[in-house]
Amino acid sequence: MPPPAALYELPSPFLTEPGRVLLNEAPDADPDTLRAALLDEQYERPFVIDDGEHRSLYFTLRLIQSTMRTRAPNTLVLRYTQMMMLFVLFIPRPQRLALIGLGGGSLLKACHQHLPATHLTAIELDTDVIAFRDAFALPPDSDTLAIRHGDGIAWLADTLPGIDVLLVDAFTGAGLAPALTDARFFEHAAARLSRRGLLVLNLAGDIAHYTGLIAAALTVFDDRVILLPIHDDGNHLLFAFNDPAFPPDWRRLQQQAPAAQARYGLDFPAFAEALARAARLRLAQREAAARR
Repeated sequence: MPPPAALYELPSPFLTEPGRVLLNEAPDADPDTLRAALLDEQYERPFVIDDGEHRSLYFTLRLIQSTMRTRAPNTLVLRYTQMMMLFVLFIPRPQRLALIGLGGGSLLKACHQHLPATHLTAIELDTDVIAFRDAFALPPDSDTLAIRHGDGIAWLADTLPGIDVLLVDAFTGAGLAPALTDARFFEHAAARLSRRGLLVLNLAGDIAHYTGLIAAALTVFDDRVILLPIHDDGNHLLFAFNDPAFPPDWRRLQQQAPAAQARYGLDFPAFAEALARAARLRLAQREAAARR
């Protein structure tokens, strides 16, 4: 898959990440200056590394945002993105799904492929991220898909209620978007979700940094929160349920998981068991209490 013609390309300067680097730069940009900035971690815009098999979005070399297999662009590569799709066991056919944070669009593409009747809206603050849309083979806007530039938190505060699924994976070069640590974010999410709506939030890095966030989610969602560790990626996923019929019927979900596995090509039986175990262990409550 060749890069879009508008992107600037140079050989990767990173010994550990061979291939080519794709940048949102003018054709006459100086390659030596760009190479030095990348190596010194002074380059202030997101960039893409293509090694011939995978195309990955970075803010710095230490912070990978998204990965795509160039020969299978709709496949979810990173484990945490696969496990964010657990929402389909609870809401198999959402009418409205919103994503805050676009990245390389892996989740957007998976939802667009498998949920063609669902209206999808992705909100991304960084225009440089959106500029890589073609590089990651994102579908064009349509009646059921829209990619919007803007502040996802502000969008959530102003949008109409009735969102069935809200997926949040919003990071900057400095880490998690600061607004997500505010209790008002969870208040807006709970108000905009449908009665059975579900929030899935990706937390990357040391979980100790998210104590206040987890506590806020537990308060706003009346303890209907599950914290799921993703050991392969070092991430945690926070599931917050608007549905007052909580906890879920885990036996029924395990029975549904094989059919979802066949449809999506993801290991939903193992994912559902991991989520049920995290719920039984009350990891969210324990994490919030342990660090007060």
